[in-house]
Amino acid sequence: MGDSPVPRRPASASKAGIPLLGTELPFDLDLSRRDILKIGGYTSLAAFLAACSTGGGGGGTAGPGTVSVGSNQSDTSATGGPRKGMADVTAAFEKATGNKVKLNTVDHGTFQDQISSYLQGTPEDSFTWFSGHRMRFFAAQGLASPVDETWDKVKGNFTPAFAEAVKSSDGHVYGIPVDYYPWAVFYRKSVWAQHGYKIPTTWDDFKALAAQMKKDGLVPIAMADKDGWPAQGTFDIINLRLNGYDFHIDLLNGKQRWTDPRVANVFKKWAEITPYYNEAPAGMKWQDGAALIVKKQAGMTVLGLFLSQEFPANEVDDLDYFPFPDMGTQYDAEKALDAPIDVMMLAKKSPTLNKDLATAKAYLEFWAKGSTQLTMWQSAPGYIPAASDTDTSTFPALTKKAVQTVTAAKRITQFFDRDTRPDFAGPNGMQQFLLTFLSNPSADPGGLQKTMQSFWDSLPPEK
Repeated sequence: MGDSPVPRRPASASKAGIPLLGTELPFDLDLSRRDILKIGGYTSLAAFLAACSTGGGGGGTAGPGTVSVGSNQSDTSATGGPRKGMADVTAAFEKATGNKVKLNTVDHGTFQDQISSYLQGTPEDSFTWFSGHRMRFFAAQGLASPVDETWDKVKGNFTPAFAEAVKSSDGHVYGIPVDYYPWAVFYRKSVWAQHGYKIPTTWDDFKALAAQMKKDGLVPIAMADKDGWPAQGTFDIINLRLNGYDFHIDLLNGKQRWTDPRVANVFKKWAEITPYYNEAPAGMKWQDGAALIVKKQAGMTVLGLFLSQEFPANEVDDLDYFPFPDMGTQYDAEKALDAPIDVMMLAKKSPTLNKDLATAKAYLEFWAKGSTQLTMWQSAPGYIPAASDTDTSTFPALTKKAVQTVTAAKRITQFFDRDTRPDFAGPNGMQQFLLTFLSNPSADPGGLQKTMQSFWDSLPPEK
């Protein structure tokens, strides 16, 4: 894939990932004839290297390094949100290492929709992204740099499941896991206690509960899909319950066809609960849907644990969830669920990565620490730290429950837009298809399915 040489750290390198200078070269240098002559003007090779790095972009030398970071963590919330969490991690990294971070934060949806052109242009050195297929897709496109050297240092801090999630088909590792979060059906305990609602375990019970909530003057199920991706979580879980993990993953990777009758069954089953959605879901961002839960105007919502960050600190204990109900199939036993893993990656085409490489590696190594991930969690408590050495003593009951739910699941998916190719999941593909479905859920899904398959067939082959 044409990788640039990977700097080697000596055994004496600091834990922060910054090589220490000594009498030997800490990394490979391509010295010009003029550089060799310059060395004579310094009292030692170490002094020469330090002079070269002053005010520079990293290189792992004595001077402060720099790493540029492209971030999709744009959301703010009652707890501060991921945007504040990224700022706090940046400050902690700079304080601990003496390096500098140039953080470029872009709206989450815009970042996701434009990621391909971003990575093919002049991206930052490191960027926030997702594990699974979407990580492997860009690795195969030659748009991400492997991080094997860093992974070898930190892999003992992650479970085998995380290790598998960050490995690509070429055997290299391309991301450092930083957090994960399960999707489920969330609700406020006080609202349910007020009305005497019970947790439904079957599909029929789920629909009956929604009908009762409607009679009680609540929006039974909050749905807000202006960003395009929230509805994908409902498609995922219904498909997993009806057709199983293997079919779901094969469908998202082109091994099954979108015109399959099993896909039609997903849309028909989904249409049974759409009458219990709020009005105009296509015009509401996910935060707007979450607000219906926070304000006690809705009884339930199918969303990720990040919903918790929308709650005031003194009310988050009122939030709870239950796994999506059984559908009466053999696949109920899988207890499958979406539990996406977020990662930090390196952009292959960054014009400054070669210069900043040592600092970029130090940045990724810093992210692999439980203390770093806990810093992020304190502002964004809906994102559970992935590092094994995280101090979980301050986790609330909801977070501890989420960890147990993910651990108990027999099959875990990364979420629709991470388990399929991005040009199919995006605004011209599945995002638009699901908005079309939501605009008229009672329509025969056959025509929509043909459109979906035709769009898939029109896409160029993946590398």
